[in-house]
Amino acid sequence: MAILPLVIAPDPRLKTKSSHVEMVDDSLRQLVRDMFDTMYQEKGIGLAAVQVGILKRLLIADVTWRDEGGPGKQYALVNPEILESSEDPHIYKEGCLSFPEQFADVERPASVRVRYLDLDGKQQEETFEGLLATCVQHEIDHLNGIVFVDHISLAKRDMILRKLKKMKKQGYFDHDHSQCGHDHSHDHEHVHGEHCGHDHVI
Repeated sequence: MAILPLVIAPDPRLKTKSSHVEMVDDSLRQLVRDMFDTMYQEKGIGLAAVQVGILKRLLIADVTWRDEGGPGKQYALVNPEILESSEDPHIYKEGCLSFPEQFADVERPASVRVRYLDLDGKQQEETFEGLLATCVQHEIDHLNGIVFVDHISLAKRDMILRKLKKMKKQGYFDHDHSQCGHDHSHDHEHVHGEHCGHDHVI
């Protein structure tokens, strides 16, 4: 089990487009395992590789594990590409592991069809709906250098980034919260992969 350090905004890596994965090999599969360990540790339901400092087009998701009390239906998408998006929108209160304690309502298509490589290097196409669709879109955004606050007003985005800069300056992210004795159980209740935990506004 390996817990990887998270990239916390503001950080230029989060605004950088990730590179195409050239080969699905054992090292990539190990990265996926480490990302799942990290995501579960942080109570998230989705995570993009850039959020652990790896600028590769890879994301993971598991939107059921909290309900099941352990790993649920795991998804690992390599080089994901959205082929179709539904016209009907859904709104979710999104957060992000890279934006701790920050949340905002974001409107996205209710379902998307995605082409990707699985961990055997085989091409797949799948339609994702509901929370999973939102999570996958959130993480694909990360791979394109887009973060969830890019979907909200400039004023609210600036407020969130100022708050995170202040938290960084105060050293809030410089230690392991699990060892500090403080209650941070609320930190990522609704975040994506960050965590992709959303409070449904549907």
